[in-house]
Amino acid sequence: MYDRVHNFSREELNAIHDASMHLLETVGVRFDDDEAVNLFKSNGFKIDDKTVFFTEKNIRRALDTTPPNFKLAARDPVKSVAIGGDNFALVPGYGASFISSNGGLQREATLADYHRFCQLVQTSDVINVNGFLMVSPWDLPPKTAHLEMLYSNIIFCDKPFMGSPLSREAARDCINLLGIIWGSLETLKEMTMTASLITPLSPFQYTAEMAGSIIELARYNQACIFGALVMAGSSGPISLAGLLAQQNAEILAGVALTQLTNPGAPVIVGGTSAILDMRTGCLAMGSPEVVRITAATIQMAKFYDLPARAGCSNTDAHLPDAQAGFESALTLMTAIRNGTNFVLHAAGILGSYSSMSFEKFIIDEELCRMVIETLKPIKIDEESIDTNFIKEVGIGGDYLSQTKTLEQCRTAFFLPNLVNRKSYSGWQEDGHKRIDEKAAEVLEDRVSSYIKPDIDPQIDKDLRAYISKNQRS
Repeated sequence: MYDRVHNFSREELNAIHDASMHLLETVGVRFDDDEAVNLFKSNGFKIDDKTVFFTEKNIRRALDTTPPNFKLAARDPVKSVAIGGDNFALVPGYGASFISSNGGLQREATLADYHRFCQLVQTSDVINVNGFLMVSPWDLPPKTAHLEMLYSNIIFCDKPFMGSPLSREAARDCINLLGIIWGSLETLKEMTMTASLITPLSPFQYTAEMAGSIIELARYNQACIFGALVMAGSSGPISLAGLLAQQNAEILAGVALTQLTNPGAPVIVGGTSAILDMRTGCLAMGSPEVVRITAATIQMAKFYDLPARAGCSNTDAHLPDAQAGFESALTLMTAIRNGTNFVLHAAGILGSYSSMSFEKFIIDEELCRMVIETLKPIKIDEESIDTNFIKEVGIGGDYLSQTKTLEQCRTAFFLPNLVNRKSYSGWQEDGHKRIDEKAAEVLEDRVSSYIKPDIDPQIDKDLRAYISKNQRS
């Protein structure tokens, strides 16, 4: 098939891999966690203080046990999501500190905002995995905020959700809460209920928080999402090829730790590496380079036969305007078209991860639906072409009044919820609303019609007891 999007040749993919291996063998990766270092040491890795050096054999052994696909189990089993292959999860934004209004004003995010995002995920027909740290609530103590966010994920939504990797203790809390939901910690070793975002500290480091979280999560068969955020020209080389090699090396080092901890533990690999705008000193998440890096990163994941992660619907805009629309569309379409399996930041994110917008969440849902629709193949066979029908209408004929058209007109095409398709006069008569204004109305309806999913009252009581105990400790 003809396609102007650059697909790497096998030689190019091998070149990135070989460069990554050279970096792992000569530079190594620092793990600022004693248990991680001891795991590497006991398995024969070369160690210098806390820097671990990797051979090709080490990496191949890890890749041999890493599963190419797995299932994220939900509280409601019907809502469980397959990860890998042709499947993909759509997940809301992550890591924002602020809420943005339609006018671009920012305010500090609260736990109530976090609750609302969980409610939007629950009522969404397209976002199928709930997030974590969708916003960072300013009204909670940072050390224990993860407990309330995880509880919100569990109580307000019965879809699969992302876990907490903020520290070893936070990851352990996540595991313990999952144990309460599913009856025991041993049950967790047989199923995967969460996927947690592990971010290397570029260049070539894993903090104690990240390394400790990897071990805790992998030990109980919970997925680690390796999401490198290398900034070209700052934490990585300005050359995109060099950035890809560094990013890949950092990811492979983390994958190796999961497999030393628990061979067969699920992982998702990828990232949201980007460029540093040299004029402003800001991360440029909506740049064309991000689109190119995203496509390349997914291709590397497929090279290793691992589930791929990409950051999508990204934008540098601070309100849901035209810039937010076209930047989000470029990154989302690129990621899904190239075969990503875990679409983080699919809805709501603004300002290079600085804020989330409820209205943009609604708009991004529409974008996700439209991108999914574009993936549907056009059925080509004798029945679908139907030359007899075309001949019957003939030269200068009218298809609109035909019975076949009337039978199919309500189901043949994609029907958007927000996009305007009315004439100018029809749009005027309907209140001449912008898409963000329509999104605000949909938001109000969604929140007012939200129904909290059922949960066993005893499980709820046990969850609250665990949270209260750990908030005091």
